[in-house]
Amino acid sequence: MAHSVGIKDVARAAGVSVGTVSNVINRPDTVATETRARVLSAIDRLGYVRSESARQLRAGRSRIMGLLVLDMGNPFFVDVARGAERAAREAGLGVMVCNSAQNPGEEAEYLSLFAEQRVRGVLLTPADATGRNIEGFRRHNIPFVLVDRVADGTTECSVSVDDVAGGALAVRHLVDAGHRSIAYVSGPPGLNQVRDRRTGALAALAEAGLGPEALRELPTERLDVAAGRDAGARLLGLAERPTAVFCANDLLALGVLQAMYAAGVGVPDDLAIVGYDDIEFAAAAAVPLTSVRQPAVTMGAMAAELLLEETELEGTDRPHPHRRVVLQPELVVRRSSLAAR
Repeated sequence: MAHSVGIKDVARAAGVSVGTVSNVINRPDTVATETRARVLSAIDRLGYVRSESARQLRAGRSRIMGLLVLDMGNPFFVDVARGAERAAREAGLGVMVCNSAQNPGEEAEYLSLFAEQRVRGVLLTPADATGRNIEGFRRHNIPFVLVDRVADGTTECSVSVDDVAGGALAVRHLVDAGHRSIAYVSGPPGLNQVRDRRTGALAALAEAGLGPEALRELPTERLDVAAGRDAGARLLGLAERPTAVFCANDLLALGVLQAMYAAGVGVPDDLAIVGYDDIEFAAAAAVPLTSVRQPAVTMGAMAAELLLEETELEGTDRPHPHRRVVLQPELVVRRSSLAAR
C-alpha cells in the first residue's frame, strides 16, 4: 500500500519544523519568503494534500454544506442543487448532495451522516410528513433551511414556491380553455406540495362555479415517469374520461403523455395535459408540455444564502432573523393544452 504523505514528511524534506509547515499552509504571511518557498517546493514535490477532516475536527466547522432532496432523478432538484452549489462555491464551500428517494428512513440516515460529518449546515426538502426526522436533527444544533416547503410550525428559514397559486394557474388555464372535467395526477398525498397544488386546483374550479367533483384525483406512490404511465393507464380505463389532466410534476405529465401516445389518444385534441416545474424536458417532449414554472435555481441559491447568513452569526451575540421566502410560479403555455374546444 502506498504511503500517505503527511505534514511530518514535508517538514523533513524541507528541513523545517512541523509548526513551520502548518504556518505556510494556514498563515503564509508569518513565514519568511525563502522558507515559505522551500516548504511549498516540498509540498509540490511530495504531492502533499492536507487532511480536511482533521482540520474540521480542530476547528469544529466544516467547509461542506449538506443538501438532501426528494429525488435527484428529477431535473427540478438538479436545478435546485445547481443554485445551491453556485452560492456555496462563492462562499468557499462545497455541497454534499444526497437523495432521500422520498423515503423517510433514508432521510433519517442521511441526516445522521450530516451530523457525523459536522457539516456547516443543511438544505432539506423533507420526505417525512410527520416531522420526526427534523425534530431528531435539531438536537445536533446544526442550522438548516427548508427548500421547496413552507416552514409551517417551525422556526427555521424556508424557501418555497406558492404551490396553491401554481395549482390555480394550471387549472384556471384548463377551465378557460373550456374543460369542465379534469383529472389531477397527484403523487404521494403526504407531501405538502401535492396537497397545496390540489388546493389551488379546487380554488380555480370554485372561481368558475364548478364543484370539487369536477376534479378527479389519481394519486401515485411516486413522482416519476413510471408512476405517470401507470396513472395514464388508469385514466384510460375510466368509464367517463376527463378531457384534461393536471399533473403534480412534469415527470408524471411525461408519463401520462407516453401512455396516451401508446394508446392512440391525441394530445391535446383528445386530452389536454399540464405539468408542474417546467423542467428542461417539458419543452423537448414529443408534444411540448404546458407547465407551471418554478424558479428552481433561484430557490436553491436563496436557500444556501440564508443558511450562510445563519452560520456566519454562530458564536456571536447577534440573533439570526429567520425568514420564510415564498416565490411566485409562472404558467408556461405550450401545445399540450392548446386544442380548441
